Amino acid sequence: MIKKIARNTAIILIPAAAVATLLPWKNLPLSMLIGGLLGILNIRALAWSVEGVLGTSSVNMKMLFFGQFRFVMLALVVVLLAYLRLATIPGIMAGFSVVFSQVLFVGIRQAKKPSDTQPPIRPWRP
Repeated sequence: MIKKIARNTAIILIPAAAVATLLPWKNLPLSMLIGGLLGILNIRALAWSVEGVLGTSSVNMKMLFFGQFRFVMLALVVVLLAYLRLATIPGIMAGFSVVFSQVLFVGIRQAKKPSDTQPPIRPWRP
């Protein structure tokens, strides 16, 4: 599912960044691509963390620490890029928004698919 999200994000972000080169903001296209990359990396780390939690009976401290560490690192990277003027906040947010929308759309499509592990729901007949 993450590969689908990454592919769909690239399909949207690359042409959007190409169109953004026509706008007067200097770093907007690069910022959009950086925001998309950070969003995909964040989703991959989140999926890895959830897989680790599902294997245990309770949430352990390692996973809680990793979640907080991931958030702090993401915030530091965004602040550093903005401080060095390598990326713009609107561009990074545009990239995050594309990844977030793809997570929603791919997740909804996946949820609507019939599952192979569950038996089909049959109507009740008296």
